[in-house]
Amino acid sequence: MVTYPGFPVPVISDWLSRDASQARYASGTTFQIGKVEMLANTGTYIDAPFHRYNGGKDISDYPLEAIANLRGVVVRATERAGRALDAGLFRGRDVQGKAVLVHTGWDVHWRTERYGTGHPFLTRAAAEHLVAAGAALVGIDSLNIDDATDGARPVHSMLLAAGIPIVEHLCGLGELPDDGFRFYAVPPRVKGMGSFPVRAFAALEE
Repeated sequence: MVTYPGFPVPVISDWLSRDASQARYASGTTFQIGKVEMLANTGTYIDAPFHRYNGGKDISDYPLEAIANLRGVVVRATERAGRALDAGLFRGRDVQGKAVLVHTGWDVHWRTERYGTGHPFLTRAAAEHLVAAGAALVGIDSLNIDDATDGARPVHSMLLAAGIPIVEHLCGLGELPDDGFRFYAVPPRVKGMGSFPVRAFAALEE
């Protein structure tokens, strides 16, 4: 899987194969131990402040309540005039303490060459609004929450400075209701990492 153009693909292999394990265990008893070598920014992943800021908190510093069982809201941006999603998209919405998931529909291009160029993104003003409105987490079904041509990365900079987790490369947001669900994006507690893959999912509330 190539998640971001130019980044290397993961390498998944056996560290100990079943055949090789026969020499270690009793006859008829085999085990497999796998090995994965990959960039932290692979697949759907979460960003922590350390991703952007030297000395910022890393993914191991996220308490579970910051990334699990969050009340969620989906903000629809599938019908848009351009790529930039501005603050007006979020005005009038209750995002306080919620996981705000931006549904652009860009995931239709997931794992194709088209996915890597021309993606929708949030503006600096949108990030300012989400910080001021008290969003707990912000996710998007796009290549990058920022305009990839903007080296300043204002959305990453603002959200992560405020300690707001970012989840990128979400898929399937079209299957969720606008609200009435809980969102989860939990990485393993690995120290020294600013990003890490997650299995992001939602549970509908009854």
